[in-house]
Amino acid sequence: MANPLEMQQIHLESRLALFPRSTKIAAQPGLEALTIAGIPLQELAAQFGTPLYIYDRATMDGAVGEYRQALSEAYPGETGLTYASKSFLCLAIAQWAAEMDLWLDVTGIGEMTIAHAAAVPKPRILVHGVNKSQLDLETAVSLAGVIVVDNLSELNRLIEILPFYSEPSVDIWLRFRPGLAVHTHAYTQTGQIDSKFGMGLEDMEQAVRLCMEKGLPLKGIHFHQGSHFHDPSPLKPALDSTLDLISRLRNRFDWTPQALCPGGGWGVPYHEDDLPHLPVRDYIRTICNQLLAGCSSRCLPLPRLQIEPGRSLVAQAGTAIYRVDTVKHTPGRRWLLLNGGMADNPRPALYRARYSALPAANPQRPSIGPAWLAGPYCESGDILIEDLAMPEVEPGELVAIPVSGAYQLSMGSNYNGAPRPAVVWLSNGNAALIQRRETFEDLIRRDLPLPARWNEKK
Repeated sequence: MANPLEMQQIHLESRLALFPRSTKIAAQPGLEALTIAGIPLQELAAQFGTPLYIYDRATMDGAVGEYRQALSEAYPGETGLTYASKSFLCLAIAQWAAEMDLWLDVTGIGEMTIAHAAAVPKPRILVHGVNKSQLDLETAVSLAGVIVVDNLSELNRLIEILPFYSEPSVDIWLRFRPGLAVHTHAYTQTGQIDSKFGMGLEDMEQAVRLCMEKGLPLKGIHFHQGSHFHDPSPLKPALDSTLDLISRLRNRFDWTPQALCPGGGWGVPYHEDDLPHLPVRDYIRTICNQLLAGCSSRCLPLPRLQIEPGRSLVAQAGTAIYRVDTVKHTPGRRWLLLNGGMADNPRPALYRARYSALPAANPQRPSIGPAWLAGPYCESGDILIEDLAMPEVEPGELVAIPVSGAYQLSMGSNYNGAPRPAVVWLSNGNAALIQRRETFEDLIRRDLPLPARWNEKK
C-alpha cells in the first residue's frame, strides 16, 4: 500500500478509458464537466438524484458489435450471443436484448417473468440454474426456448412434466462439468471437479441415454469454467474434454449436439492498473481455433457456437454517481464518505474488487494524494475504493465510479434500510428513467404488523 502522505499521480487518460465509450470532458461555464452521451453527470444527478446508475447504450451496442465481428472473422459456422440476466436485468434491458437479437440467459421464475414481460421471443430465452424448482421447470416449459439441465434429478423431474404439455416447444441442453476452472476468484469459479454446477462424464452419458429413450429434444451441451477471467488458455483443455465427450456420445448413442456453448465470463478492466486488457477478439479467436481444430481431428460436425459474454457486454456501459457528504481525515487516511456503497455495490466486500473514480466536475484537477472512498453503512467492509489517487474533494461534490454496469445492482440489498438507486438509460443525447428509485414506502410494502393478540398482556 502506498504511503498515504505521498502524492500519487492521476493517469487521466487511463482512468477515462474505463468509462463508457461516449464519455468526454466538456467545457461548461466556470468548469469542466464529465459527460456521458453528451450529458453532464451533474445534470443527471440534479434531475434524478443520487446514488444514481446510468447505462450508455452506445457502449452496450459497441460491445455486441465487437463480439459479432470477432465471431464472423474466426468461425465459419452458425453463432449467437446470450446476455447474462444475472449481471443486471430490468424490463428495459430485456427489451434492449430483444432488439439486438440476443438470447437471454435467465435463472428462476423471476427473471423468466421479466423476459416474458419484455416480449423476448420464446426461442431466445435460455434457462439456467443449478437447482430449478418445480415451478421454475413448469414455467420454463411454457415460456422458454431452451432449458439447460444441470443434473439427473432435474432431468427426471422434467421428464415427468413434459407429458402434461401437448406440444412442448422447448429444447434441452445438458450442462457438462469439465473438471477445469479458469484463474479467477474462488467464488466465481464454476468448472472445477467439485463445483456444484453441471454433470460429470458418467452422469452426462446417463442423461443422454434418458433423453434418447424418452424421445426428448436434446439439442446442445453447455459448460462454463468461471467468471471474470483474463487468460483464455484454460478454455483449450476444457473444449478438448468436451469434444472428447461428444465423440464418446456419438459412438455410444449416435448423437452429437447441434449447439455448443463454452460459457463466457470474459473479464473487463475495473481499474487503470488492469490496462491494457486482452481484446475480445483474442478471447473469441482462442475458442474458435480450438473448436475448429478439435472438430476436424475428431471428424465432428461444427456446432452452432453460442457465447455468453456476461459482464463484458454491460459492465463498462454502467457508471455509478455518488455525492460526497463527508471528508474525514484519520492518522493514515483521507476518507471520502459517499451516500451509497455496499448496499448497491457489494462486490468490493465479496471479492475485493478494485474500482477507480473521477470527480464529475473538473476531473483534470491534480491529485493531492490517495483517498479511501467508503459508504454510509454500519460495516467496516463498506469501502468501495482503497488507496486511489484523487484531487482535493469538498463535501457536496459528485464522484463517478466507472465499470458499474454488472453484478452491482443485481447483487445489491436494502442493508440499513437503503432504498435501491434509480437507473437511467442514455442514448443519442437523451436520458430516460428505466428503473425508479425505491421509496421508503417500498421498504415496508411487504411487511405485516405483529398480530394484535400477541401484544396482549398476560
